[in-house]
Amino acid sequence: MLIPLDGCEIRTFRPYDANALTKYANNPRVAMNLRDGFPHPYTKSDAVTFLDGLRDRVPELTFAIASGGEAIGCISLTLQGDVWRASAEIGFWIGEPFWGRGYTTQAVRALSTFGFQNFALRRLYALVFGWNPASARVLEKCGYLREGCMREAVIKEGQVTDMWHYGLPRRDWDSPAKTSGG
Repeated sequence: MLIPLDGCEIRTFRPYDANALTKYANNPRVAMNLRDGFPHPYTKSDAVTFLDGLRDRVPELTFAIASGGEAIGCISLTLQGDVWRASAEIGFWIGEPFWGRGYTTQAVRALSTFGFQNFALRRLYALVFGWNPASARVLEKCGYLREGCMREAVIKEGQVTDMWHYGLPRRDWDSPAKTSGG
């Protein structure tokens, strides 16, 4: 898959992305905002294992955020099951040198559109640690609303924080006024 954006793109990960992933993912400021399944330190072996795990996955739901041919981050959808089968969680990270450039906002907007257009989803959602207002702003620019706060729900590196729950129902995504900001 390839979705061109302004200054970056969303594309399929490639085996040669391991070096760039290692460079940008091996950052404590990136890892601090992600679940413990995201290793830190992040080694080349971690990148190779991650990329190998993506091979032949159908449907493809995990993509590189790339700029200048280099993978600078990751964005994914996780389809849910059981009573949540019409929902998907969106998750993302981008390397620190690219923070504040609007790439993540573009990527979230594009992957949200991809999710609604290609799957029978009623809603997308994201979970954000309370100390990460930058990711919350990205979601809000894309039409996601903060639906709740799970107080003291996260323990990361010995620190306790809230987890904010953001949601975007299909009916709001269908409304251009709701998702055109930012």
